[in-house]
Amino acid sequence: IAHIVNFFNKLKPFRLLLEKFLHIHKNAVLPKFSVMTAKAKFKTPLSNDSSIDKVAIYTTCYHNYNEPQIINDLVLVLQHNNIDVEIIKDDKCCGMPKLELGDLETVEKTMQQNSAKLINYIKRGFKIIAPVPSCVLMFKQELPLLFPDDVKVKEIATSIFDPFEYLLSLHESGELKTDFKQNLGSIFYQVACHQRVQNIGQVTKKVLELVPNTNVNAIEKCSGHDGTYGVKKETHEIAIKIAAPIVREFNKNKPAILTSDCTLAAHHIVNAIGSKITPTHPISLFKNA
Repeated sequence: IAHIVNFFNKLKPFRLLLEKFLHIHKNAVLPKFSVMTAKAKFKTPLSNDSSIDKVAIYTTCYHNYNEPQIINDLVLVLQHNNIDVEIIKDDKCCGMPKLELGDLETVEKTMQQNSAKLINYIKRGFKIIAPVPSCVLMFKQELPLLFPDDVKVKEIATSIFDPFEYLLSLHESGELKTDFKQNLGSIFYQVACHQRVQNIGQVTKKVLELVPNTNVNAIEKCSGHDGTYGVKKETHEIAIKIAAPIVREFNKNKPAILTSDCTLAAHHIVNAIGSKITPTHPISLFKNA
């Protein structure tokens, strides 16, 4: 039903109904749904004879259902660098949306379900990567704070990585392939709040700038999207105002490429700009290079 949902989400009368009954602002950009999920596409492990490491991808709800192409691009980047890849199946939401709503009972339930699944990959020698900063933050910091005595939670926290944090570690060990075929030029890059709070530095900027003739203009300002905050009737206009400093910087520079590790943040920024520009995820930029 993805096509049907996407079609109706573009209709103004339908959006007015959503605003009235579900309190979703009529002007908020809503994510499109994909016909095929990432998990449906990658049903079997992807391995090669010259493997140097093993990575299990936690697809995240958003990239599994809405933009699975990002998972595809991440897989291609990892395969290019001789990494064995598996897509984690039967996992649950990281719990961040429920945490922000104060539903700690559901957070604990999903934590237990995910812990049982993820720990098996770690025992098999896999590192875990998730392409959404909020999900990585949840496993790295929020869950260990909520469940400090849970051994599985602690082990997962040290085994999950941001994609560019992982790629930078490959580069520092001399194992990242840098045989780039095309440069990326000038990139306008919003540093996601949930990536900044991980204290891993601007890993995305560092890795993208390994590509020759590539300049990343990083702006550390909140996009204002914050989960459902950016789409709710009562908070959408405030969320647009929060993005104003980013919009001013964008309009001053007029870049060709807009990106953020947080895909929803990028779409919200475009919403605030009022532009037809299509944001590109950093991992897709790196794959293109």
